[in-house]
Amino acid sequence: YQYPLMFGLILAFCWCSLVCCSRIYMGMHSVLDVIAGFLYAILILAVFHPVVDLIDNFNLTYKYAPLIIISLHLALGIFSFTLDTWSTSRGDTAQILGCGAGVACGSHLNYALGLQLDPPAHTLPLSLSSLSVAVFGKAILRLLIGVVVLLLTRVAMKRATIPLACRIFRVPQGDVRRARQRMEVELPYRYITYGMVGFALMFVVPCLFHFIGLS
Repeated sequence: YQYPLMFGLILAFCWCSLVCCSRIYMGMHSVLDVIAGFLYAILILAVFHPVVDLIDNFNLTYKYAPLIIISLHLALGIFSFTLDTWSTSRGDTAQILGCGAGVACGSHLNYALGLQLDPPAHTLPLSLSSLSVAVFGKAILRLLIGVVVLLLTRVAMKRATIPLACRIFRVPQGDVRRARQRMEVELPYRYITYGMVGFALMFVVPCLFHFIGLS
């Protein structure tokens, strides 16, 4: 969408500030952690921004891209965690990796099936339309339906993956909270559950909107 640059900068600054301050307020990170994370994000942006179109084209067009994406994310999740004690960062990272893999695989499937879920390139950038009751109602309906589908996906996968992982790795299921803190349970549970959430976000929900006329 075409919008004033200052509006975008203010929105980005406010969102970034809220995220950073919330981490400090919740006691999850120190001020130095937040500063280092912010600088690290700038570094990642500088490195990957020039090649983002190349990476996106690979994800969409290469035949075996989903297999490579899933394998790469699994490897990152498995070899990145060597902690002997449980930490929230382990589950959060596995959750992010799984969601990223699901989003990439959903995008690949959209392209492979020829589903034109995005506006054509020649129509971009889009201009902000005037807000009407119909537009607002359609947006709220899309939001509600999308959230319900994603929540149902998350609940269903969570209920399926935790008992399955416990059974495969012979982890006692009596205390689910303690079982979830075991790496052999937490990583598959987080990865598969949020991988399916990411896939539903990019493929299932847009297809549902297209089917019921809410695109």
